[in-house]
Amino acid sequence: MSLVVQDLHAWRGRAHVLHDLTFSVAAGEAVALLGRNGAGKTTTLGAIMGLIPEARGGVWFDGTPILGRPPHRISRLGLGFVPEDRRIFTDLTVDENLAVGRQPPRPGVPTWTPERLFDLFPNLAALRRRRGGQMSGGEQQMLTIARTLMGNPSLVLLDEPSEGLAPRIVDQMIQALLAMKAHGVGLLLSEQNVAIARQLCDRAILLEKGALVHHGTLVDMDANPRIRDAILGI
Repeated sequence: MSLVVQDLHAWRGRAHVLHDLTFSVAAGEAVALLGRNGAGKTTTLGAIMGLIPEARGGVWFDGTPILGRPPHRISRLGLGFVPEDRRIFTDLTVDENLAVGRQPPRPGVPTWTPERLFDLFPNLAALRRRRGGQMSGGEQQMLTIARTLMGNPSLVLLDEPSEGLAPRIVDQMIQALLAMKAHGVGLLLSEQNVAIARQLCDRAILLEKGALVHHGTLVDMDANPRIRDAILGI
C-alpha cells in the first residue's frame, strides 16, 4: 500500500476543515477525490503533502509516517505533487524546469528522463527551449506534471489538473495519466469533472464539508441518487 490516511483532521486558521478522513491509495491505482468547491479536496492534498501545518491523525507513505514533515522531505520519499496553480518557473525553459525536478532513481518505480517525458507529452518536445512564461495554460500543466515525474515518484497527488484547460488538452492529459498508471504510478486526483474521474480512476472518495461520505467504485457512486444529485450536483 503506497499511501494510507487514517483519522485525518486539518484546520485553516480556526476553521476545522477536515474531519476524520480515512482512506488508502495503492501503487498503480488511481483514486478520485470528489466534491463541490469548498468540500476539502485541496486541504486534503495539502495536509498529506505537509503544506497544512495544523493537522493531526496519521498519514503513512510506503510505511513511513509523514504527517508533520516538511514538503521537501516528503517529496524526497517519492511522493509527487501537482498543485492547481502549477508553480512552474516562468523564467526557465522547459529543459531547465525539468532539470530542477530531477531526483535519483528509486527501486521498483519508473525512472523518468526528458526523452521519456517527451514521448509522454509530445507537445513539450517542440518547446524544449521555450520559457515557461511563454507557454499556454495547457502546456504549463503538462510541464508541471512532467517536472513532477522527474522526481521518479511512486505516487502523485494532482489538484484539479483539468481546470481551465481546452478539451483537446484535457484528452492528452488523460492519456498521459493513464500511461503513468500503466507504469505503476499511483494517482490521487482531486477533480470536479466526474467524467474525467470515470476515465481514469478505479475508486472514488467523496467529500462533503470535509467529511467522507462515500468511498467505493464510480459505479456505486453513480447508483446512489443522493450522492449524484445532492452532493455532486449532476
